[in-house]
Order: sequence, then C-alpha cells, then structure tokens
Amino acid sequence: MITLNRLVNALAGSGTRLVCCPGSREVLLRSLVVHDSTESRVSTGDVFLAIGVDEPREAVRLAMRARAAVALLRASAPLDPAVRRCAEDAGVAILRADPEVSWSHLTGLAYGLVLEGRETEAGRGPTDLFALADTLASSVGGPVVIEDQLSRVLAYSSLDGTVDAVRSETILGRRLPEPIRAVFADRGVFGHLASSDRPLFVEPSPAHGLGGRMVVAVRAGRELLGSLWVESAGPFDERRRQVLEDGARTAALHLLRSRASADLERQVESDLVSRLLEGSGDGRAMISQLGLGPTTLRAVALQAHVDDEQHAGILLVFEHVTTGFGWSRWGRSALFANTVYTVLPTRDDTLVEARAWIESVRAAMPSHLSLRAGIGAPADPTTLPASRREADEALALHVAHPDAPPFAYDESWDRILLRRLRAVASDGRVPERGPAVELRRHDAEHGTRYIATLRAWLAAHGDVLEAATALGVHPNTVRYRLRKMSTATHLAMDRPEQRLAMFIALAATDDDG
Repeated sequence: MITLNRLVNALAGSGTRLVCCPGSREVLLRSLVVHDSTESRVSTGDVFLAIGVDEPREAVRLAMRARAAVALLRASAPLDPAVRRCAEDAGVAILRADPEVSWSHLTGLAYGLVLEGRETEAGRGPTDLFALADTLASSVGGPVVIEDQLSRVLAYSSLDGTVDAVRSETILGRRLPEPIRAVFADRGVFGHLASSDRPLFVEPSPAHGLGGRMVVAVRAGRELLGSLWVESAGPFDERRRQVLEDGARTAALHLLRSRASADLERQVESDLVSRLLEGSGDGRAMISQLGLGPTTLRAVALQAHVDDEQHAGILLVFEHVTTGFGWSRWGRSALFANTVYTVLPTRDDTLVEARAWIESVRAAMPSHLSLRAGIGAPADPTTLPASRREADEALALHVAHPDAPPFAYDESWDRILLRRLRAVASDGRVPERGPAVELRRHDAEHGTRYIATLRAWLAAHGDVLEAATALGVHPNTVRYRLRKMSTATHLAMDRPEQRLAMFIALAATDDDG
C-alpha cells in the first residue's frame, strides 16, 4: 500500500509522467488490476494496468469500469486533451509511460510498490529468490546461482550433487572471485550480458577450477539487474533455454519488488537528509525523526566508480549505506546525482570516527570499485548545509589527489581555499596585467626565475638568507633578482597590502599541488 504521489515519484525514473490528477495525490493505493481481453468478469483495483490497450480513451474507460484511482498506460506525448477531460470527469488519474518502456518493467515496479506491504506480512514465499533458484535447479538439472550486476551473490540453489570449486568459492565469498571475473571479462561474457537476453554457454576452464556454465541476463526493460548462472557440461537444448529465460524474467520481477520495498524506507530517509543539507525545515525536529539524537554531526560526501559503468558504483555505495534498520546504521544518507551524502553523528570533534566509517564502506565494496570521499567540519542541525558544502570541496580535493586519504575540511581548509582562488583564476577573474602576470611573462621569454625567487622571498617573510637557502643560491643572487624585478615591473614590497596581494596572486595561478 502506497500513495499515488509515491507511485508517481517511483515510476518517474522509468519514463513515466502524471498527466492528469483530478483528485489528491495522497490517495492510498492498495490493489492492482491488469487488463485481460479474454476475461468477461470485471475485476476491480486501485491501479489499472492498461496492458494491450492501444487507445488512451479506451484505457480510461476500462479504468473507470475497474473503479481504479489511476490508470497506467503507454502512449506518445502529448496526450489528447479530450482524453484528459474524460479522465478528469471520471476522477481517474493518468500515468503515461513512453511506448519504448516495456510492460514487464512497469508491471514489476507497480506490483512491487503497491503489493510489497502484503508480501512482507506474508513472509518469505514462492517469490523468494532462493526458492526460485531451487525450482530452476530442478527444472534444468544443474546448480543455480543468482548474482547482481556487480557479481555479488543474491541467492543459490540447494541442489545436492557435485559442484566445481568456483561455485563453492563464490558462495562462501558472497561474490564472484576476482580472477574468475577477469576470465569472464576476457571472454566477453559481461559484454554479452549487457547487450543480449539470450542464454550463453561459458566453456570450462580446468586451470581455474571452473566447470561449464549457462548464463542469462536478468533485466528489467533496458536495465541490467544481474545474471542467472547454471552449471552445465554443455549448452542447453531449446526447452531448457526457455526455462532459463523464463526464470530470468521471474528473478527480475523479484529484484524489482525488493528494490521497491527498500525504496519506501530510503525515500523517507533521503527526503529528510536532503532537507537537512539544504537548510529547509526544522533541523532539530528532522534529526529527531532520523533517530540521530543530540550529538555532533558531520556531512560526508562520497563518489564511486566501477570500471566503465557510469552509475553502478555510486548506486552500490548508496545501497550499502542505507541497508539495515535505522538503529543498526551509523549515519543517514541521500543520493544527489552522482554523490551520496551522509549525515554522520560523532562523539567528539576528532576525525577518527568519520574516517573509520569511510574505511568500513570501502572494505564492503568490490576491489575494482574506486571510492572518493570528503568530510565536512563538525556541525549542529542548523549548520549542516555549511558542512555539506565543505564536504563537497574536500571531495573535489580527494578526486584531484586519489592516492591520498580522504580529506577533511577542518584539516585541509587552506588547500580548499587555494582551490577556490584557482577556480576564480580559471574563470578569468584575476587581473590580466600586473606584477605577477608580467614576471611570469618575463620568465617565459628570458629564462629568468623571478617568480620562483619572489615566491621563496614571500614565504620567508622577506628573509633573504632563508629564501636563498630554499632556492639553493647565494643571498646576493636573491638581492640581485629582487632589484631586477623592480625594473621589469612595478613592485612595492615595502607595502604590506601589496605583499599580501602578490602572495594571493601567485597562489591563485599555481598548479593544484
């Protein structure tokens, strides 16, 4: 059971739009009905799925007959105004999906969202992935493993018999071993899964302890959700191929239901975290709703990448940091574009806990995933937006220096300030003329080292001996260069404000070190 508003938001990511809503978006949806042209009896439900109905006007008429609150139909944009008026008169909302979106994808999402509460109360049943794996193993005559798109084990069959070493290692480690993943990548297995729904036979590799396997993609529409593997001495015949393809479609529906169930909890959490980090609403009340309590908080920003997959890495991180009951998780998180933001409670102002949490996230990820992180300064509920901006800047610093540990604003504020100055300089918002520009040009044209000398002198606070030591030259050389600089450009180093301005100008135009 969910509201119409939640259904609209959940299906929006699948190319679906609410084009007509004569009633409240908070109406509760408890049941679904699928159009069946062969069924004479009229079935009723809150959500009408107009499968096989090509005309939007007919879909609305059938939804009215089913006493539905909303009709989900596929049609090209824009929808005929007459159809919208008909729906408004009947009090039926219309969710329009693009014709390219498959009904199997829409049906899986809708069923998962609307009926997930009922399935949760019923407990584990025949839709459970482990039960599906057992059923498939009996039907095709071989052990089954179901994995997600990053080769993590979701379920496996309990069929007795001889299994190869790779299956055992995969189940024990909860993911495909890296050497075997590399073998499959070299053979083009993952490329096949990304582009085809047809089962593929993977030849055995005795050197790796790998027996033969049939594999098929588990997909919802165009989205690859995972894969289904069956141990086999040779390719399947057509009957068993069909069983495998049907099993993959069933697995896809189950994964979509599982995702929808988790999304209901994640949506509430994400909305609260988003509002906290944007500074809208009562911060202290939202902290209480999130179950964090009165404590010091930090905003942490995370980005992740997996090989050439654009979104898989950050979705994997988001799934990890939002999995489990609230009281069992350290922070509360939201996903914005390609960044996960986590509000992290800490017992003090040190960075020990924040860095330990980031390391725990990294340890839970596959080895081929690269994780970058930035930590904002300590905050209370009212200053979390500032901590979020600081986390963004610390993250940008880590992206620029990936071999370093994650940066924290309170330790690296100086480097972050210099990055801000360099960003201003890169936008052309520094003077195009002046001492710094003219001395750089003189160095480029005449091979002098005026900029290096000036930087060393400023860093030494005007101490010629210290500057000479830093440059590895005689003090008289520094004095000579300073005199020559005065003839090349206008320098007034006796003025404190010009020394400060020159220091800033040099820092803003240096490379990001």
